[in-house]
Amino acid sequence: MEFTLGQLAELLQGTVEGDPQIKVNRLDKIQEGKAGGVSFLANEKYEAFLYETKASAVIVSQNFTPKKPYKTNLIRVKDAYSSFTQILETYAQFTKNSLSGVEEPSYMDPSSQIGDGYYRGAFSYIGKKCQIGNGVKIHPHAYIGNQVTIGDNCIIHPGAKICDGSVLGNHCEIHPGAVVGSEGFGFAPQEDGSYKAIPQIGNVILEDHVSIGANTTVDCATMGSTIIQKGAKIDNLVQIAHNVIIGENTVVAAQAGISGSTEIGKNSVLAGKAGIVGHIKIAEKTTIGANTGVSKSIKKPGQTVFGYMGMDMKQFLKSYSLFKNLEELEKRLKELEKKA
Repeated sequence: MEFTLGQLAELLQGTVEGDPQIKVNRLDKIQEGKAGGVSFLANEKYEAFLYETKASAVIVSQNFTPKKPYKTNLIRVKDAYSSFTQILETYAQFTKNSLSGVEEPSYMDPSSQIGDGYYRGAFSYIGKKCQIGNGVKIHPHAYIGNQVTIGDNCIIHPGAKICDGSVLGNHCEIHPGAVVGSEGFGFAPQEDGSYKAIPQIGNVILEDHVSIGANTTVDCATMGSTIIQKGAKIDNLVQIAHNVIIGENTVVAAQAGISGSTEIGKNSVLAGKAGIVGHIKIAEKTTIGANTGVSKSIKKPGQTVFGYMGMDMKQFLKSYSLFKNLEELEKRLKELEKKA
């Protein structure tokens, strides 16, 4: 894409300080800016690069005051970071929407249906009796099983797998290598010490605007549905077990694991490597810190828990201030015992 600075300023509801006819066709970091590129400055730590960048334009906030002369053009906007994010979104959307048609070889069963404006990449596979909406982009080597329903404007990235019976709402994005609807981990112990597999006959439901990260797995339900509600964002390398329910607009960071039949409330945050046991409920607006293990339900909304096992963060920090000095306290105790 190529824009003049005037067109960019209009898109961002900003103003140009410099030549509005200069054209840009690339997005650059300010420290790596070159002619033809546009950068942004939102953090004062990077201000020094403004005075040496070769970018054709830099997006800055309206209240920014340069401390030294600069050679580039400025686009002044209400919020530099938000405006640059808007450009990234526009660029990404343009790139995604530019894909269309069918690349060969690819396969779609005759019993399946797909809407308008689709893209089917080479070696992609669509099974039987699938219903796929408008504007869906299915990238190379993606797999879609039987009786899958996919809403409008979804993106299935290379190597992603949507297993039988899964349901995706509108505007969902499944990143490379993710698996939606794989069998849940269900085994019944036998008298001889072996385990017998329990059939997993449920499915997965992703509501609108759900994102599933690369190499994340979302297991189908034993019965019923594993449900990820509207607006939830799941990072890479996350394990979501059978019959889990994740509330609206909840975010789950990499390497977190959620055991079966647990319910996570809406607007919650699970940081990296958080581990949640099964069959519990986490209240809405809960924040679970990195490496935290949660072994029982959290009933009060809005808490931040941390530690192993998870406890109220303020309580944990108070306790930590004591147990980090245990060695010194032990020495002092022994000295007191000697004097006693």
